Amino acid sequence: MARLEIGPGDPRWLKEFDGPDEVAAAARTQRRIAVGYGLVFVVGVLAVPALSLTLPWWSQSRLLGGMSPSFVTVAGGLYVFFLVLGISAARLARSVEGRMLGTSDDDEPAL
Repeated sequence: MARLEIGPGDPRWLKEFDGPDEVAAAARTQRRIAVGYGLVFVVGVLAVPALSLTLPWWSQSRLLGGMSPSFVTVAGGLYVFFLVLGISAARLARSVEGRMLGTSDDDEPAL
């Protein structure tokens, strides 16, 4: 009888693989991160009109070249906000995934 060899189709061939529970936990964590950063995004975007409605000086005072603080924020500040928010969300998601997935049982230190 021919002996079957372990190959790419056999999970024992893999040095690292994640179980369904680990993948589900990582997906839940990634979802919480996405919802949290999504809420920060919405609050940041809605802050500009809210400030315009509640603080008269926000749209009436003048800064650089006669532009109001509201215009300066919309013209440049929001882009910086989006860039920082996107980079921080991506870095956090990548680090969480790296910590939660891709480890084998052999990597755990013995007690």
